[in-house]
Amino acid sequence: MNLSLLIARRYFRSKKKKNFIQVISNISMVGVAIGTMALVVVLSVFNGLEDLIRESYNTFDPEIKIVPKRGKTFDVNDSLLNVIQQVEGVSIVTEVIEDKALLGYQDATMTAILKGVSDNFIEQNRLNKAMVHGELALKKDGKSFAILGRGVQYTLSVSPSNEFYALQVFSPKRETEAGFNPDPMTRYFKRRNIMPGGVFAIEKQFDANYVLVPLDFAANLFDYAGKRTALEIKTMEDIKISQVQESLQEILGNHLEVLNSDQQHESLLKAIKIEKLFVYLTFSFILAVASFNIFFSLSMLAIDKKKDVAMLIAMGARKKVVRSVFLYEGAIIAFIGTVSGLAVGLLVCWAQQTFGLVSMGMQTAIVDAYPVKMQFTDFFYTAVSITIITFLASYRPASIAARTEVKDFL
Repeated sequence: MNLSLLIARRYFRSKKKKNFIQVISNISMVGVAIGTMALVVVLSVFNGLEDLIRESYNTFDPEIKIVPKRGKTFDVNDSLLNVIQQVEGVSIVTEVIEDKALLGYQDATMTAILKGVSDNFIEQNRLNKAMVHGELALKKDGKSFAILGRGVQYTLSVSPSNEFYALQVFSPKRETEAGFNPDPMTRYFKRRNIMPGGVFAIEKQFDANYVLVPLDFAANLFDYAGKRTALEIKTMEDIKISQVQESLQEILGNHLEVLNSDQQHESLLKAIKIEKLFVYLTFSFILAVASFNIFFSLSMLAIDKKKDVAMLIAMGARKKVVRSVFLYEGAIIAFIGTVSGLAVGLLVCWAQQTFGLVSMGMQTAIVDAYPVKMQFTDFFYTAVSITIITFLASYRPASIAARTEVKDFL
């Protein structure tokens, strides 16, 4: 065994060590353990929240979305749809027209996003588990139906089972009618009626803003004949989405953009990663502050062991060996604290995953308890941070001990 490490272990286990030095060493280990545990748990919660957001968005959003790079709409024809459908891995291509509209139901009104989708949208099976009322059907017996978000339903007090009241949808006219018209709504807005057929509930952003309608209904309302705002792609099973995305982008050229699920909400996911980074840096700073205990513990140990250090130097030990003794001493303290913190953090995360000990505390939350997801990289970077912090905290006391002179004890 390395001589420096052997001496450091003897110092650490020594029962003759001054009580106050032992107390500070123990405080150092506890501080490192608590900081490590807290960092691992918080990072795991961020991972869980990120996955939860992905899951909730993926329920409503497609695996791949084709949108124009410039402007709001692009031309879609049968030849383009056939080209996309022939790409290996593409299963379903859904045409989409999405725009804002004014909704009215009895005496209530609100602005919402009207999303017109082609009939094969139902085959993508994205909203099957999200339906809370009615059925997922845009057309039935020749009639068109609207699928509302739960927030839209509450705002307008829509009753899908009431067959006497239709949902009124208004969109600004491209050209104002000439002549006198006392009703500004009919003069400046195009109106279409559609019966509410069902209600979905996914997440507040979708529930409070979206209404799904048949594609032809939206095309007629917005005057989008031959134009679409997006194409949504469902891929085949056991096919890598990235490969399909690359193939589509190569075929479609530069005027259209092919986005995967993460890229559709790139800014939100990037914000979460930035928050996670700042949390990591903040807790690393807290660990750095806690490492002052290691600094003071080693400083007092160096003072207490001056005679031993002088004896080692008199016996021929180099200053490098002396410095290594105290660096190893700090490493032992940090190692025990880190391993303990990682173990407790792992146990806490497992308990939260299994039993949901800490709840979200909101009745409208998507899940009851805080989501947690452990990643090896979080444990690794936490250990690396503590290693660097410990080395910096231990280097100064080790250097002071290495400057001990034998003549001072003659």
